[in-house]
Amino acid sequence: MSRWRAELDAFATQDRQNPPVPGGVLFVGSSSVRLWHGLESAFPGQPGVRRRGVGGSCLYEWSDWVGALIAPHRPRLLMVYAGENDLTEGRGPYDLLASFIRLTDRVRAELPDTRVAWISIKPSPSRMPWLEAMREANLLIQTWVLASPNMDYVDVHTAMIDNDGRPRGELFVRDQLHLSAEGYALWRQVVSAHLRP
Repeated sequence: MSRWRAELDAFATQDRQNPPVPGGVLFVGSSSVRLWHGLESAFPGQPGVRRRGVGGSCLYEWSDWVGALIAPHRPRLLMVYAGENDLTEGRGPYDLLASFIRLTDRVRAELPDTRVAWISIKPSPSRMPWLEAMREANLLIQTWVLASPNMDYVDVHTAMIDNDGRPRGELFVRDQLHLSAEGYALWRQVVSAHLRP
């Protein structure tokens, strides 16, 4: 946890200054969440949308942050995006499944009524060597989610692939890793279908 101490302390300060409103929608995860500027106002009619993204973070780390970063918000819906960094650090699809199950178990223990949604790992062009691992991890987690109560699977991956099976370049900025405005617009469209009043 120490490598992200500054980010975690900043979130704690924000929550003290602007206490979370229970019953909202909380987005957590890595840089794709952190860099989603305007997310809080992207879904009109959805109260209490907030983001808690830690750039560079891995899925396995988030289970340790449930008490500090997730539980204080008491969200009705928790949207999770992470996993790319785990793969590039050498973890495999089954490791991601285990990390997601551990995260959801901890959320259930503290917030039994919170719905948890997995946002599928996006096909970043700069991470093509891990594309098959991304697909396998997404499938493993999707299968587990669909068999579990009060959970959802948000498939952004499929919409980000062109007819030739390659990532759509316009959805990414120059680094071919992070999302462009067009990429976030697509995410907003896909995610919208999974938000409930």
